[in-house]
This record gives sequence, structure tokens and C-alpha cells, in this order.
Amino acid sequence: MSRVVIGLSGGVDSSVAAYLLKQQGHDVIALFMVNWHDRTGTITSRCTWEDDAMIAEMVAKKLDIPFHIVDLSKDYKQRVVDYMFAEYSKGRTPNPDVLCNREIKFDIFLDECLKYNADFVATGHYCRTTEFEKDGQIIHQLLAGKDKNKDQSYFLCQLNQCQLSKAMFPIGHLEKPEVREIARQQNLPTAERKDSQGICFVGKVDLPTFLQQQLEPKTGNVIEIPAEFIAKKKNIEKTEENFKKLCSEFPYKPWNGKVIGEHRGAHYYTVGQRKGLNIGGHEDPLFVIGTDVNRNIIYVGEGTEHPGLYRPGLFIPKEETHWIRPDLIMNSGESRRYDLRIRYRQPLEKATIYQHEDGMYIIFDEEQRGITSGQFAAWYEGDELIGSGVIA
Repeated sequence: MSRVVIGLSGGVDSSVAAYLLKQQGHDVIALFMVNWHDRTGTITSRCTWEDDAMIAEMVAKKLDIPFHIVDLSKDYKQRVVDYMFAEYSKGRTPNPDVLCNREIKFDIFLDECLKYNADFVATGHYCRTTEFEKDGQIIHQLLAGKDKNKDQSYFLCQLNQCQLSKAMFPIGHLEKPEVREIARQQNLPTAERKDSQGICFVGKVDLPTFLQQQLEPKTGNVIEIPAEFIAKKKNIEKTEENFKKLCSEFPYKPWNGKVIGEHRGAHYYTVGQRKGLNIGGHEDPLFVIGTDVNRNIIYVGEGTEHPGLYRPGLFIPKEETHWIRPDLIMNSGESRRYDLRIRYRQPLEKATIYQHEDGMYIIFDEEQRGITSGQFAAWYEGDELIGSGVIA
């Protein structure tokens, strides 16, 4: 059988993945990643990496597999956290989990695994892989996990063929309750441990406090935009001539609404956000519908159905487009139907991708709530994730 290095995190998913690999007869080695030391901005000081490492080592001992620790915090800061700060400073909202998988788990960490002569690197992600031959070449496919409530293929939407060729996801065919039950049956120390929350390897954070490490607070106006104003402006036909209007953020101006309060910095907020506004006097909750970091303005709308929360399409620049299946790359002038996802756990939505010279214009069958610049859009064909890109 193969030698497999598994990223053992101290959670139940990677613990059961390690157990299954051992049961299958693989030569398994556990490797724990230390990716973050700073606790600035975290909600709690508990569950630090030391706690996780201790529990991961207990699991490795229970399974009788070698256990090692590798410190990747320098790379994580440069490739993930610094990128996050840079994106937020531009008024964009990055996804650190997608970046962590692309830049750390299946890049730097993969290199560390190969030092142990690993044939494969395994994680506890809820997704699957398969392969087939096409024109004499092996094509690796990334498939959604069997558990539709836990499917994590979206977080791996930036992986490439080389990375997938080395990847194993032992629990992708299982549902979460089954994973918990296996952990209980095997008396694994993680059987009842809660799933981690928050930013990948950083933990649950108060985002403004976390971002204040590099982004200074800056008081600005909160401007409310009436629903009627946007409804009048959004009646645009879905034609190619209108793609740029359909796929870009609505161009709010300060005089389109009224000042109703102040905020601590436009770069701390994202479209669709409700918490952190602290403005009363409204019958329904307020939501962020737009940000302007240059003017330091936040635009808000009242109610969950405010038209400013919805957009018919999005744009992905050519340089931000990534194909997991390079054999399916679209040519300029081509259009294709796919199922789209713009955030983790969002139901797949029907859309048409129009490939132009400058990038992709994606028009949804139904308007989408909370399309956010800096996030990743991923397109699927059935259970297979075909490609992804950063929303402009």
C-alpha cells in the first residue's frame, strides 16, 4: 500500500480519516501544522494550537502512527494573512480558507509531506476525487462530498491537477454523523470535540480588532439607500451590451441617500453584513449593501429583501480565473451553462458563463444575494467542481 501523510488537526474529521487510512493498510504518518501564534483579536484564548497539538498527538498514539509537528506560521502569515489585510484595505472580502488550502495545505504542507517520502497527502475534508484518461493523459476530478450539508469542495476550488494527483480525502464518502459514530466506536479522543470555527488556523475572531493589527480605524459616514431608488435603477435587460452593468456593484453616490450614523472604517465591513452597525431606529434590520474605501463610506439598506443586496451577475477578470479541469477551458466568445456557488454551503445556482477577452461574465437565472468582491465563485457540472475565480 501507499505511504500517506495526513494533516492531523486535533479535530474529529482528520482523526477518523487517519483511522480509515490505517484500516486500509496504508503506511500512515501524522503531521500537525502550526500556522498561527498571535491571539490578537481572537474571541477566546482557549483552543490554542498547543491544545490542538496535544489532542492530535493523543489520537496518533491511539492509532499507533508516528506523530510530527511542523511550524508553517511564517508562510501562513505571508501567503494568507498578509493577503487578507491587503484585500480588506481595498474594500474586498477574501476567503482565507480557500487561500489556506491552495497556499498552505496543498503547497507548503505538501512539500513537507514529501520529505517523509509520502505518496499522498490526506486531509479530513468532505470531498472526493477520481480520475480518468483523456487523450492519453490522466485527468483528476474534484467531486463534492457525499454529505451535502458538509461538502467542502468549495474550499478546494483553487487546487490544480498536480495537487489533486497527490490528494486523498478518506471521509468524503461519509456523512458527518457516520464520522462521529466511527470516532465513538474507536474511542478516539476527538469523538465529542466540537468543530473549529472562524478563520482557518486563527480561530474565531472579532474581525475589526483582528484587522486593526494593520488597518487603522477611521471614522466615516453610514448612508442609508432607499429601496425605491435601487428598484428604479435595476431594470436592465440581460443582454451582452449590458453585461458590465449587470455584473458590477451598483454605483452608489453619497447624495443617493441620507447619513444615519458613523462607522469605524469601511474596510472592516462587507456586503450582506448585519452585525457591527449598531444603528437603531429602524423597524427591520440594516444590512451593508455597498462600501467605498476611498471615500470611507458604508451604504446600507433596511430589510432582508432590500434590492441592494441582490445582483443578477458577477465578473471574474481573466487573470483571476482558475480551471481545475484545464481541458475544459473556455475560449473567448464561448458561453456555457454551469451550476454556481459564491460561498460555502450556498445551494448551487443555475447560471450562464460568457467568456470574453477580459474575463468571465456570469449571469444567474435568479438574482443572487450578497455577491461580494474578493470572494470566490466556483462552477460545477453535476458533482464535479470544474473551476473557480475571484469576484471583481
